[in-house]
Amino acid sequence: MPEKIALMGSTGSIGTQALDIISKYPDKFQVEVLIAGNNVDLLAEQALRFQPDCVVIANPEYYRQLQDSLQYTNIKVYTGSDAVEQVVASSSIDVVIASIVGYSGVRPTIAAIKAGKKIALANKETLVVAGELIERLIKESGSKVIPVDSEHSAIFQCLVGEAGNPIDHITLTASGGPFLNMPREMLKNVKPCDALKHPNWNMGCKVTIDSASLMNKGLEVIEAKWLFGLAPEQIKVIVHPQSIIHSLVHFADGSVKAQMGIPDMRVPILYALSYPDRFISDLPRLMLNECKDLTFSEPDTKRFRNLNLAYEAIRKGGNMPCILNAANEMAVRAFLDEKIAFTQMPDVVEYTMEHSAYEGTPDMDILETTDTDARTTAFNYINKLQKEK
Repeated sequence: MPEKIALMGSTGSIGTQALDIISKYPDKFQVEVLIAGNNVDLLAEQALRFQPDCVVIANPEYYRQLQDSLQYTNIKVYTGSDAVEQVVASSSIDVVIASIVGYSGVRPTIAAIKAGKKIALANKETLVVAGELIERLIKESGSKVIPVDSEHSAIFQCLVGEAGNPIDHITLTASGGPFLNMPREMLKNVKPCDALKHPNWNMGCKVTIDSASLMNKGLEVIEAKWLFGLAPEQIKVIVHPQSIIHSLVHFADGSVKAQMGIPDMRVPILYALSYPDRFISDLPRLMLNECKDLTFSEPDTKRFRNLNLAYEAIRKGGNMPCILNAANEMAVRAFLDEKIAFTQMPDVVEYTMEHSAYEGTPDMDILETTDTDARTTAFNYINKLQKEK
């Protein structure tokens, strides 16, 4: 029988690519639930094509419109965050693709983990915000988490068959984004439209801005700690503009494994869904004879300070990664709205980390309060920066 899939964030970049993969394997996968936040038109279109058992629009404002669009079908329509958490935990679901971007994806992913589902995890904020809590819940529920991010998928694939073999460290590769070689003085004047032009990957707005500022790599460092049980000093970052080597594992005997491929998110999505098998696909192949020189360099953490802030947050632990994430989401939104400069985003994050209450062993209630308070602190600082223009 095909595995029944709940797709959270179906209208986003990962969600639409996941549906492209699912459509190629009708005997393997069946869309049972589609979940989106606000893009009601695309959600309705997806529902009519894939005929899931139910759909959920998180924003209640679009509930009636979605109902009207699907009134001549047997598809059930729900709305609200509680509905999202309930449907992903349903007994009919085999696999949950967690691709809601940002903090809003944390609670429904936790609900799916508590229900013991197999999780194809594309929402890195779940482990960034609540890594210690998630680690415990996975052990209690027996849930299996397979990373979808290309870098973590690469590490995961390199570790298959290596159980018990000691790891010296891992290296996450970073493309460097569109401003890799741009002087700091010029970075002050870049616009959102410039930052959204990623040289290699097709991603949503928030992730693309994070990539340009290296915060995406910082969040991935925190996520890697929890996914692979590593200390911060065991997680390295190197800039690899061609995005052909997706990440590397360095073993204690001196051996190094790297996972390579063209920059296409459908490859790690397919692997997360098919694991432990590999399905035959028609996805484009990497041709080494066509590759240009592969280059590597150390990240410039003076121009891109977010990476160091992420390391600082994970070393501090507790609720500090939650503070980092909340402040960054506010900073990215402010930059996209042209309220602050590109170079002011790390200023917002650093200020919020310095002016937020620290909790060493937070539960989910404390993390909820931390997220709210950090966003308020970041918001007030962003307003201050605007007034100083």
